[in-house]
Amino acid sequence: MNKLRNIIILGIISLAVGLGFVFITTDNVLSEDITTIRFGHGSAETNERHLAVVHFKELVEERSNGQIEVQIYPNEQLGSEAEMIESVTFNDLQMVAASAFSQYDQRISVFELPYLFETYEAAWEVLDGEIGKKVAEPFLEDNLRILAYFENGFRHITANKAIEKPDDLNGIKIRTPEFPISISTFSALGANPTPMSFGELYMGLQQGTVDAQENPVANTYASKFNEVQDYLILSGHQYMPLPVAISEEFWQGLTEEEQQIIQESAEETAQFHRDLLKENETKMIEELKADGMTVIEPEMELFSEKVDGVYESFKNSFGEELVNEVLEAAE
Repeated sequence: MNKLRNIIILGIISLAVGLGFVFITTDNVLSEDITTIRFGHGSAETNERHLAVVHFKELVEERSNGQIEVQIYPNEQLGSEAEMIESVTFNDLQMVAASAFSQYDQRISVFELPYLFETYEAAWEVLDGEIGKKVAEPFLEDNLRILAYFENGFRHITANKAIEKPDDLNGIKIRTPEFPISISTFSALGANPTPMSFGELYMGLQQGTVDAQENPVANTYASKFNEVQDYLILSGHQYMPLPVAISEEFWQGLTEEEQQIIQESAEETAQFHRDLLKENETKMIEELKADGMTVIEPEMELFSEKVDGVYESFKNSFGEELVNEVLEAAE
């Protein structure tokens, strides 16, 4: 009897070990079959940027039948934009949507030259064409493959006085990001550009540390600058794209089919993001008006005539040939 019991117990143990081995082996196979992309960005979950990355995730996972999983890390969970881009260069992070690529090659800032583009569509045509590819190519040396250009939009001024012509900017302390082109642009327009962190800006406007600021409408709306600024001036002085990059090392480890899924999904999501932001921008301007903000649409030619010197100074940084190519393509 004891012998039979021992045989039964031994059989159960053997079966359990065998099943455990099968489960472990199966788990390993499944984990090897699934490709995981960790995708970081700096915006909140309510921002159009996050909605776009979610759209990208849905496209990729559906088209790969769940064999590619996209994990999203919004709101600078993995560090600042610059830090996330650096993580992609080391392949510690697989993808990023950010603005701070100029630390690796400043020529990508050529698209931010003042009054370069008159419409969103003109900007998209250049970004999606040969010049967009040409500007992206040098980043491969830093393990960054730019897949597409998402949207940051046109930048506009807010102030506590009406600004309808360049002379109205004379002496105004306007907060700008610490971007050389932004600083040069407002210096050329006669203002006093004052770099300040975005997190300090609302209080800076409230306390009069600065008189004005410039940002895309979405930032003005989300940060409630209308509470401390009376005028929204649709100056459209700069356009800024949002490059989306993937680790080149990671990319080369993918199959051709996986690469195609990711590339096509990134391009489709770029246009999704652009259309979403443009549509919401119109709604936000109307809401800012309804909340008491005065919206001014100045004659842009009066402003663009003042910034020729900015182009001349940055031809040295970007190369005269590239600046001329971009100007010709933007016409």
